[in-house]
Amino acid sequence: MVFNFAMKKNHIKVLLVDDETDILEFIGYNLTSEGYQVFTAKDGEEAIKITKKESPHLVLLDVMMPKMDGIEACEHLRKLPLGNQLIIVFLTARSEDYSQVAGLEAGADDYITKPVKIKLLVSKVKSLLRRVNEGSADSPLIEAGKLTVNRDEYKITYDGEEKILPRKEFELLSLLASKPNKVFERNIILDRVWGNEVIVGGRTIDVHMRKLREKIGDRHFKTVKGVGYKYVI
Repeated sequence: MVFNFAMKKNHIKVLLVDDETDILEFIGYNLTSEGYQVFTAKDGEEAIKITKKESPHLVLLDVMMPKMDGIEACEHLRKLPLGNQLIIVFLTARSEDYSQVAGLEAGADDYITKPVKIKLLVSKVKSLLRRVNEGSADSPLIEAGKLTVNRDEYKITYDGEEKILPRKEFELLSLLASKPNKVFERNIILDRVWGNEVIVGGRTIDVHMRKLREKIGDRHFKTVKGVGYKYVI
């Protein structure tokens, strides 16, 4: 399934998952006021059921929940047929640094710390959805050695083997591979992949880069200390 993000805001579906009713009501009210179609779930199992039924575009997922926590739920969501199309953002306690890294490892695109600042959350939701829409205007096919990136079909092929990547890993790889051997500065990566008005945790890029190295091959990614990253053929 390919999502059409060039749509009216009230057609964009957001799934909010948290076991605290107050948070569901507070965030849900504000996102609904922004014009999004909001669905809620109180645990990971319910989130998976709703995702299968409603096909949300973005999932805001709490980490600590009963029955199935956010980390496990994220892993299950990524395995669904529409899993690589989902934008998944974790809600984590400010002190839970380990859960932020674990969330990114499980396939999350980003995270927001609690207590939630609603203006920041709304800004991040808008930006993540807007980046997807803007990305559709780029060249649909990128070829860099053994790597082929098809933006239209949302597919990565490396050495003849198709790779399934979460959305932000896909966008990061697309950016780096679009100009092999060019060093992309960290601030440029943040702007192009996450949106420059969004506050992204310092480890977000690093975790996504490490996962790309594991899936595509370490030799293709070079770190330029204090500057950024580049893709080499």
